[in-house]
Amino acid sequence: MKKILLASALLLGVSFTSCNSYLDINTDPNSPAEENIETSMLMPAIEMNTASSYGNFLRIAGGFHAQQYAHLFGTSNYLDYSKFNMSATRSSGTYTQFNQKALQNLKTLLTKSAEQEDWGTYLAGTVLRAFVYEALVDCYGEVPYTEALDLENFPTPKYDEGQVVYEGVIAEINEALEKVSASNIVCTNFLFPSSTADKWIKFANALKLRMLMRISGVKDVQSEVAALLAENNFPTTDVSYKGCWKNEPGQMNPFYSEEFATTWGSTQTNIAANLAIIGTMQVKNSEGAIEYEDPRLAAFFQKNKSNEYIGGISGTNYPKSTSKLQDWCRPVATFDMPVYLITVSEVEFFKAEYYARYGSAADAATHYAAAIEASFASANVSGAADYVARYPFDASNYKKSIGIAKWVALSGVNPFEAWCEMRRLDYPTFGTAKGSDFYTEGDQESYNTSKYVPGTLYTPIQVFGEVGANKLLERYPYAESSSSRNENTPAFPGYTSPVFWGK
Repeated sequence: MKKILLASALLLGVSFTSCNSYLDINTDPNSPAEENIETSMLMPAIEMNTASSYGNFLRIAGGFHAQQYAHLFGTSNYLDYSKFNMSATRSSGTYTQFNQKALQNLKTLLTKSAEQEDWGTYLAGTVLRAFVYEALVDCYGEVPYTEALDLENFPTPKYDEGQVVYEGVIAEINEALEKVSASNIVCTNFLFPSSTADKWIKFANALKLRMLMRISGVKDVQSEVAALLAENNFPTTDVSYKGCWKNEPGQMNPFYSEEFATTWGSTQTNIAANLAIIGTMQVKNSEGAIEYEDPRLAAFFQKNKSNEYIGGISGTNYPKSTSKLQDWCRPVATFDMPVYLITVSEVEFFKAEYYARYGSAADAATHYAAAIEASFASANVSGAADYVARYPFDASNYKKSIGIAKWVALSGVNPFEAWCEMRRLDYPTFGTAKGSDFYTEGDQESYNTSKYVPGTLYTPIQVFGEVGANKLLERYPYAESSSSRNENTPAFPGYTSPVFWGK
């Protein structure tokens, strides 16, 4: 671990900094020339850049946009996220990190591994490249791809439609899979250390499944999904960066370092659980007594000082002087918590959706139950069967069954993917209650969530005007770090214009 981090630091200078510069990695003028760089030096730095952006910035923003997080007090950008807003500048650092510090270095890694016919490393690099591009499309809709990372087109590459990017990286994965064998060695990496290409092949298949199921709403890819399911070579454990974090500055889980570390990172308290996710995982009757409590709730969120689960409200900034409104629940976070890329539960939910659309309701129900069981197993709690009995699979409205269950399952694991799937499946939907029905700003005694209906969303108290009532933020404006200098940046279609797979 120490040797890998040292090599990464010497190569690209790893360090945690402020909220807008997650695990900032800059080129060291004393680093080796490109021709002397080995893939084993590149890969760990690429992974840490990817993990820091995906597991921190996108986790945080996704959590607010999915109404799994609510804002306490502190940084203004988090309040904007809570209002369903994202500016072109606030995502810019992550966009740059993905492009210049992950994709650019992946280009070098892929060139070198291909020259050496190191097909295990080539597949690993291809999968990470596809993963980064998928995240970019899921945020922005359109991004430079066919002309990206090419000095001849710098700094004005054309933007490609999201579907073009998705289909392009899937083709790249397929090409890499044709070259690799499960026994091929993969260079030093954090995701599957001391492993051959076998686990990377499984990860590639899971990533393909996710992208194909998203494409399936706008293009017939049934045969491609069916082939994947027939092969059934998917991860048997969650794909995540775990076991590589240490309780030391610069080596903690990036979300924890940003939001919870007292000796390193932010000293502000920003993030609380949202009343929507609390009210869905802890259902109360009309008298206020607990009717059902999801066992995963304790694994995902902390109780407050009064030993209760109380959620905050989107779209408002609670003053520090208002003691009652400081008593929200916080997400569970530790220095060594995993950064999840894709889980077994997600794979099973996609299988359930496939069979609901193209196969039998019985098979769909089986995989729905398997998805719940996998989620409970990841949370290390029991009670999956009780959850399925309470919320059985409904073949007549599979999107609702899967959408709400997946939203809950991802709330403590990967809020960014929860936001993505909400936009695609259109569940959870907005209920009749609004944020202002739960709390009147400035009146701490007005907090009352009795009108909340489990499994629904609500319009934030203050909602971004270009999103409006009963709507989700569907995409980010093109990042300022690209749009400010790229004359080929397309006109922004609007915050409520879906990315290609949400249309």
